Amino acid sequence: MGAINYDLSKIKAIIFDIDGVLSCETVALQESGNPMRTINIKDGYALQLAVKRGFHVAIITGGQSEAVRQRYEALGITDIYMGASIKTDPFAELLTRYGVTADEVLYMGDDIPDYEVMKQCGLPCCPADAAPEIKSISTYISPRNGGQGCGRDVIEQVLKAHDKWFSLHAFGW
Repeated sequence: MGAINYDLSKIKAIIFDIDGVLSCETVALQESGNPMRTINIKDGYALQLAVKRGFHVAIITGGQSEAVRQRYEALGITDIYMGASIKTDPFAELLTRYGVTADEVLYMGDDIPDYEVMKQCGLPCCPADAAPEIKSISTYISPRNGGQGCGRDVIEQVLKAHDKWFSLHAFGW
């Protein structure tokens, strides 16, 4: 795991895209044509821990899967924006709702629909297999691919910077 070159003690909100970030970039299709996404258990653990530790955690995705909503709600995430073709609108709404500034937000995306919101946030991050255009504007490129622990990577670094990662109370779900 590399180190993020940013003052992580400033981060108060962490926002993720789903497809290609918290799930692999390849999705299987059900007979109905609905995509089946993968999840990474270690990403899930880190997400719920960030919520419990008081961080604002949100999802902004262009996808519209009830399974995705259920999964992330079960982890304690209440701000889930589905079908977001323009991600800057929910991003602006989250800044207001959370009472944070853009430089207090880490956003992790992987492809062109994430570009504009990543240009607005303080800490743009991406997985190792992100599109070149996204890599070119990212402050941090995780050594992990999408769906394979890149979410855990950035959350762990942020929580460690706040001394909220590992404690005797960190072991439960």
